[in-house]
Amino acid sequence: MKADAPADDKTRGRDEQRQIPTAGRPRDPRIDAAIVAATTDLLVEIGYANLTMAAVAERAGTTKTALYRRWSSKAELVHEAAFPIAPSALAMPEGDIAGDVRAMISAARDVFISPVVRAALPGLIADMAADSDLNARVMSRFVGLFEVVRDRLRHAVERGEVHADVDPERLIEIIGGATMLRLLLQPDRALDEAWVDQTTAIVIHGVLA
Repeated sequence: MKADAPADDKTRGRDEQRQIPTAGRPRDPRIDAAIVAATTDLLVEIGYANLTMAAVAERAGTTKTALYRRWSSKAELVHEAAFPIAPSALAMPEGDIAGDVRAMISAARDVFISPVVRAALPGLIADMAADSDLNARVMSRFVGLFEVVRDRLRHAVERGEVHADVDPERLIEIIGGATMLRLLLQPDRALDEAWVDQTTAIVIHGVLA
């Protein structure tokens, strides 16, 4: 049975139907938290394809109006649920480039191995590929992390550890792409420390003898 929506949401829903402006009312963080929690639970339980805004609203005890006032689409809601805090930095301090690359690969692995991200990733990628505006909004959440990678690679160039023509965008693509492809093609296999070590070795040393 669907729980009653908070009176605040019911009032605003009727206002919207009458096209009465309600600007100035702050969003209730408790509703936001309930919606995100409901989304993460449902993703793991039923998967991205079966997830609907109506199901999220029912689980969260609110209305679809409340959801669409906060997130314009299922994909945007799922992205925030799967990545509640956009990665912005690597945990370990900067060192040699081999250690930095391993830290980058390990950080990417840690982001993508959660059950919620595993459930969301295939459908979310498809929706992002079909909607360039959504893609731009989602990718903007990772700007901080990309800047860290660029800074560490630039510092490695300054130390003489890597060639100056190494493109940080390609490094980001290699690390993120390798992690996501492994999850998509072999979702039941663990991304353990051996995988991190082997991927680091290929990125740093290549495949030539």
